[in-house]
Amino acid sequence: MRALKHFIRSFTLWELLQGLAVTGRYFFTRKVTVRYPEEKTPQGFRFRGLHALRRYPDGEERCIACKLCEAVCPTKAITIELAERDDGSRRTTRYDIDLGKCVFCGFCEEACPVEAIVETRVLEYCGRTRSDLYYSKEKLLANGERHAATIDADKALDAKYR
Repeated sequence: MRALKHFIRSFTLWELLQGLAVTGRYFFTRKVTVRYPEEKTPQGFRFRGLHALRRYPDGEERCIACKLCEAVCPTKAITIELAERDDGSRRTTRYDIDLGKCVFCGFCEEACPVEAIVETRVLEYCGRTRSDLYYSKEKLLANGERHAATIDADKALDAKYR
């Protein structure tokens, strides 16, 4: 009996008919095509895009040069140099991220104890050369100031759902 069933299925091309049935089922449904530059897909508040360094409300940068983000980065895309101030606190003199190496894993953001480095929702950035994807401390701070409202709103949502 089993052999006869197998013979009939192979003779009638049963698997092909099953595949055509699936195709026919989805042929008449509404398509989910997004015309990208004009239409944007919705992003979650935990989307990981372009990096930014944040400042405190008084204007001082948040980074305390603990180098945890540099240590946890799996691709070694982050480079930090530090200097001590007169009051004994440490601050960065150099904070560079090579976005050509970065895999946007978010480990740097999770490791930071003062939430100095964040990944914004910005995904539309480009560079014509490799040096354009090398973000220095000044560029990262400018990103943080430019997208401060979105970053704060996303942090509030993240705290709400944790």
